[in-house]
Amino acid sequence: MTKVTLTLNGVERSDDIEPRLLLVQYVREVAGLTGTHIGCETSICGACTVLVDRRAVKSCTQFAVQAEGKAVTTIEGLGTDGQLHPLQEAFWSEHALQCGFCTPGMILTAHQLLGASNMPDEGEIRHALEGNLCRCTGYHNIVRAIQAAARPATGLTGGLPSPGPPPNSSAPASGGKRIRDSSAAAPPMPTTCVCRIWRMPSSRGARRHTRGSLPSMRRWPRAC
Repeated sequence: MTKVTLTLNGVERSDDIEPRLLLVQYVREVAGLTGTHIGCETSICGACTVLVDRRAVKSCTQFAVQAEGKAVTTIEGLGTDGQLHPLQEAFWSEHALQCGFCTPGMILTAHQLLGASNMPDEGEIRHALEGNLCRCTGYHNIVRAIQAAARPATGLTGGLPSPGPPPNSSAPASGGKRIRDSSAAAPPMPTTCVCRIWRMPSSRGARRHTRGSLPSMRRWPRAC
């Protein structure tokens, strides 16, 4: 057993662990923070992304002992005092999630991006998210959510000093509700697919199951 000491979501802790324990297993099984998800276990999907010293790291590719003396932030460490972090609020308000499995990794990757880039454009956002996969939605709303979080009203533009809630000075004067910019035209909502693809053990291909009976659904453009 090896003792590891690190700062997890602002709280220093020490634990005796096996040297081979992965950081994602430490976060989930030792610290009990299950917002960090295990997806592919091959460093492809990005669902296990956490921040290590403010850098996005896929925690399935790093041993917990490698985080010795470092600051690790998970999705649970962004919002404080029951308040959502601006990125979390933007994902909610822009409908940037469906099942939510990939969302913690997406948000923490976006956190690193907004901490380094001033108002990233769509191309920069999509490039930053290349290591994060979403299997059930299109990426359009995810990109819009990150763009919304980067607006000056959120307090994120120009870099993020540390994970945490937005400054009090950035709170809108409308009773806590965010006001959309009425001067900008609302972007068109993509037509999303209402079907799910399930891999059946008894079949070689994928079988499609739909929710409800929707006529002419095959003619709908798909955003997923």
